[in-house]
Amino acid sequence: MAEITFFHNSMSRGQIVRWALEEVGADYDVLPVAWDAKPQALLDANPMGKIPTIIHHTTSGDRVVTEVPAISHYLAEIHPDAELLPREGEKADYFRWLFFAAGPVEQAIMSRTLNFEPDKDQQRTVGFGSVERTVDTLDGWLKEHAFVCGDRFTMADVYVGSHVDWGITFEMLPYRDSFKDYANRLRTRPAYRKSKQMDGVEVPA
Repeated sequence: MAEITFFHNSMSRGQIVRWALEEVGADYDVLPVAWDAKPQALLDANPMGKIPTIIHHTTSGDRVVTEVPAISHYLAEIHPDAELLPREGEKADYFRWLFFAAGPVEQAIMSRTLNFEPDKDQQRTVGFGSVERTVDTLDGWLKEHAFVCGDRFTMADVYVGSHVDWGITFEMLPYRDSFKDYANRLRTRPAYRKSKQMDGVEVPA
């Protein structure tokens, strides 16, 4: 048995976790999951039936991790030799933008996808304010930083970068030079390219 069991569908956010697994060089088995036929093993691990889900098999028992940002960071934690964890001076930026992508960016993109644009009163309630404010905030950071933590790639870039990469590819994020340049830097990474090829996804030139 491999160290990690990875419940996956290549047309899901599992693509992000596949990239993270490849970045850390994890030993993992893929259990394919069809949308209309969730295996019992997945439902036992995650009653919501959500993918991706991973099970980390350890000598002291199995550890189930769900939610893509949590999985990504967990993989960096259990594979410290990959050097994708934030260093002391990088932690604030690392966690700020990891959860900014998981919160405001995710909400803004999905709200626009579902044709929901909050009015001024609703912007005080929703977690992202407005799409424009969220996009401008991320754009402002990436104009000044090559990666989330500055000049060094970390696991936060797998998660934040996947949102930017997907957003500009499918025009769910407005075009910004900073987004295009950031995505292009990430697309050169061998683990990114390998993971996309493994999932049958065309790798941008």
